[in-house]
Amino acid sequence: MSDDRLKACCAAAYSSDVVALLLGESYHPGGTALTRRLADRLALSAQSRVLDVASGRGTTALLLADIHGVRVDGVDYSAANTTLAQGAAQAAGLSERAVFVTGDAEHLPYADGVFDAVVCECALCTFPDKAKAAVEFARVLRPGGRLGITDVTAVPDRLPPELSTLGARIACIADARPTTEYADLLTAAGLRTIIAERHDQAMIRMIDQIEARLNLLRITAPARLAEAGLDTAAALPVLKAARAAVTDGALGYALLTAAKPR
Repeated sequence: MSDDRLKACCAAAYSSDVVALLLGESYHPGGTALTRRLADRLALSAQSRVLDVASGRGTTALLLADIHGVRVDGVDYSAANTTLAQGAAQAAGLSERAVFVTGDAEHLPYADGVFDAVVCECALCTFPDKAKAAVEFARVLRPGGRLGITDVTAVPDRLPPELSTLGARIACIADARPTTEYADLLTAAGLRTIIAERHDQAMIRMIDQIEARLNLLRITAPARLAEAGLDTAAALPVLKAARAAVTDGALGYALLTAAKPR
């Protein structure tokens, strides 16, 4: 599959209603609690301008605009997500501080050095060209600005076959990298890693949540799952394999921050 088709496939998946039903308000392990922890490490002030890459339906961007009073630009590959996020900003009374556009993380539609901070949650692992995305993160940061990412980590050669499919890639697993490799990508882009924390238990909690919601939907909305093309019989073994991989240390979740030299 070409890179553009892979991006379109991910964008379509993460703008679907079924994914929203399975994942809830926040689309990444750790939820808004981990987003708050990340934000606290970015030295934000009310004057900060922040970019949220792969902003989805706007949960992270709106939290930052609300809690920290910053101006946030969100960019997402899915036009449907952009529309939903802008609507959520308007409903929350944050449309003057949270603006969303459709765009590609590997070709960010912003000038050099305009952001005080860049965040990217649970998305770098899905980008076909991660090194190029990291260079784009660094390019749009001002000197002294900070990057914060949370993402799935994996040791690729230890993942079972169930977690190496296209579906597993869209689910942020199949092309995830070890924490050290993410840090190496940031270093190669000219950024200095400040913090690298593991939050593997957040993966277990999200897997439990998805399994519980999936079992509920199998009973209450089987037609909706079928319409979305979700094979529940196949999904449950994948969740079991993911839980075992986290327990085995082959799969996890990490928080990293980095700074652009002045």
